[in-house]
Amino acid sequence: MKKNELNKYGTLLSLYLAQSIPMSFFSTVIPVIMRMENYSLESIGYIQLIKLPWILKLLWAPLVDFTSKTKAQYRRWILASEVFYAMVIVSIGSLNLATDFITIIVLMVIAFTASATQDIATDAFAILVLKKEERSLGNSMQSAGSFIGTMLGSGVLLIIYHYWGWQMLLHSLGAFVLLALIPVTLYKVRKDKETRSTGKKVSPLDFAYFFKQKKIGGHVLLLFLFYSGIIGILTMVKPYFVDLGYDVKKIGVISGIFGTACGVAMTIPAGMFLRRRGIVRSVWYFPVLNLLVAVYFFGLTFTNHQLILIYIGVALLWGAYAMASVFVYTMSMQVVRKGREGTDFTIQIVITHLSSLVIAIMSGKIADAIGYRGLFGIEIALSVILLLLLPFIFNVSFYEREEE
Repeated sequence: MKKNELNKYGTLLSLYLAQSIPMSFFSTVIPVIMRMENYSLESIGYIQLIKLPWILKLLWAPLVDFTSKTKAQYRRWILASEVFYAMVIVSIGSLNLATDFITIIVLMVIAFTASATQDIATDAFAILVLKKEERSLGNSMQSAGSFIGTMLGSGVLLIIYHYWGWQMLLHSLGAFVLLALIPVTLYKVRKDKETRSTGKKVSPLDFAYFFKQKKIGGHVLLLFLFYSGIIGILTMVKPYFVDLGYDVKKIGVISGIFGTACGVAMTIPAGMFLRRRGIVRSVWYFPVLNLLVAVYFFGLTFTNHQLILIYIGVALLWGAYAMASVFVYTMSMQVVRKGREGTDFTIQIVITHLSSLVIAIMSGKIADAIGYRGLFGIEIALSVILLLLLPFIFNVSFYEREEE
């Protein structure tokens, strides 16, 4: 592997790490704290609404593309968004989680808006700097950065919170974000062939035109359903462990550190697998793996929940999610229009976020109503539905055209 290629991968790893550390903390640690304070599972499900900017970001993605004709301009969006992101995170540290909860939620939404903007620019930047044959491993870096960020945000930082408290934690988060920006700041953007000719200006409504492409309907439905069999488990696994009697520190080790480490470990194999086999020949493997995870957790509820069984389940869950993410990112990079890379990639990932948000919210209601076993059983059903639909919604000719 050439030095330039390694430099690309390292830069992308740091960028996705920067945005994922605080997000994973806010979306996973706060639910644990809420459950320990006896909030209902339904209320914990609703906290996922702080991710709304990551759903709505498709509305301003065309603006990022319109103002960015070069990789350097996308980089400016990245740096400005992340510095603002870090400032908001540090300001949250001066507030009290018990008495300023609403204010904290509002600031979290603002921070996530900046993070979502950075993500638009980062995805476009990645598509432009990566050659087509580099995209599978480049998306391994994207997934690895996200999972390492999750490990720090929901594992290591959860333990830091346990020992040193809220303010020190938020200041550490801000520092992590700024440190992760160093590689992209130093990255040398080649000037040759840097300016793109799009043929026409990017329209504010360009996100809507994405859906007018031929054979796009099946692709959109595939994106919407792809994670459906495991997102409910991911959302409720920490409250599940709380109800099994595990404390914050133990949950941080099991899910936050061990689980995400398993996710990180599977990103490179997934990228290499996709690089060898391509999208078309790989599509069946990941939904089947998601089904096996759902079946395992359903079976787990019939056991005495020995610790070794918990660890196996967490390894399967995070490993499957990481591999599915590499597949989705790689597939989505191929279905972008020239000059609208940030907009089109954002639309596709927003579809997966929207599906995940709906399932995350509903998972709390379902678990409250029929218990964890019932939730895991429904996840099995969703996995089976995707497998039954796959021959009808995955248009081989559409992806073979994109892979040429």
